[in-house]
Amino acid sequence: QVHFVESGGGLVQFGGSLRLSCTASGIDFSIYSLKWFRQAPGKQRELVGAISSSAATEYADSVKGRFTISRGSAKGTVTLQMDRLKPEDTAVYYCNAGNPPFPDWGQGTQVIVSS
Repeated sequence: QVHFVESGGGLVQFGGSLRLSCTASGIDFSIYSLKWFRQAPGKQRELVGAISSSAATEYADSVKGRFTISRGSAKGTVTLQMDRLKPEDTAVYYCNAGNPPFPDWGQGTQVIVSS
């Protein structure tokens, strides 16, 4: 029904930057909030941030001021700009939509930040 595809992950040094992209398909996501989650090894998935249908954003305290979520120019797309990355940002990053999130999780994209 719905499908999420994440991309843009990689290996970066402490203090570096990455931009993640997500394409959501299957339904019209314009009325849904779009969200980024991450899951570090051995830990539960956590919400990184979200952007509402009206473009209001909110972020976890751990990333506030360093990460920026924005909707892409194409429908169903969302980006996560990550700056001043820290080793604790190392995780697999996922996108999703709405509350509660759809059960159709993508494979995610891995971000590794070296110290």
